[in-house]
Amino acid sequence: MPPEWAPHDRTWMAWPGPNATFGAEGEESLGRARHAWAEVARAVRRFEPVTVVAGAGQSGAAARLLGPGIDVVEAPLDDAWMRDIGPTFLTGPGGLAATDWVFNGWGAQDWAAWDRDRHIGAFVAGRAGARRFASPLVNEGGGIHVDGEGTVLLTETVQLDPDRNPGWTRARAEAEIHAQLGTRKAIWLPRGLTRDYGRFGTRGHVDIVAAFAAPGVVVAHTQPDPSHPDHEVCRELVALLRGSTDARGRELTVVELPAPTVTETDGEPADLSYVNHYLCNGGVVLCAFGDPRDEHAAGIFRRLFPSRTVTLVDAREIFAAGGGIHCITQQQPRTAGQR
Repeated sequence: MPPEWAPHDRTWMAWPGPNATFGAEGEESLGRARHAWAEVARAVRRFEPVTVVAGAGQSGAAARLLGPGIDVVEAPLDDAWMRDIGPTFLTGPGGLAATDWVFNGWGAQDWAAWDRDRHIGAFVAGRAGARRFASPLVNEGGGIHVDGEGTVLLTETVQLDPDRNPGWTRARAEAEIHAQLGTRKAIWLPRGLTRDYGRFGTRGHVDIVAAFAAPGVVVAHTQPDPSHPDHEVCRELVALLRGSTDARGRELTVVELPAPTVTETDGEPADLSYVNHYLCNGGVVLCAFGDPRDEHAAGIFRRLFPSRTVTLVDAREIFAAGGGIHCITQQQPRTAGQR
């Protein structure tokens, strides 16, 4: 699996449809979600092609809201988190390939539906012309992050979740991850952010707490407010990362990304995070929250990626639905011979 900063051929997304997450057709909540997804798609399209998968009969309306230059295809959908339901793309001597993980609604959660979403990995891999590898591991793209040089970040409460992979040992899960991604060193985080363990959470996706920005460099979420439950969680995760080495034996450099100043949303501890960004060709699409720390985070990313344009996109509606910009995007890497 190439790192996210490697060149892409395109980005894949899915279109919000009527369901338990977004509400019924015609409800304001679904309309707001569609506008938020469209803003991200247009931001990414400035840098590379975008294909959006829309549910049956929804492609026309989706195309009108998305605007020109964005491809729309139809497939049966339950939800709209392409990072999790889509394939994990790979490259190698044989060209483009993809791992198709088992998807079961983030651990068979009672509110989730996945009869359709569990087929999206194979659908997208097929449309992309990728050789498909079916993994027996229940996993989502938001639960992994790689440096492209053999290292992968994982979370114990995701891959070892008994509602995802009952009976799997850490050694077995890690061996399957390495076999699928071509990695050889796993850095296991013990958990994710507090709110991610609520009813609509993923139970600890890594892509909201830590992500590689370069080989040997990790951006990590921190919570400056000592009254927030994630304050201590983040201290422990940052300390663990700083004490870790990658597949090449390098000690990790950890760049802290302070959380927005908002500490509570909908009566629960906020999990708003700048870590959940998306890298595309020549660009960084970064979550914004109408917060004083938005520009501080943008400045950090400009220093990390001086040759890329940093674009802030309001992600409050996306987070209200349960994720961020990284969660709704999935990169298809460029393979040898492509320009």
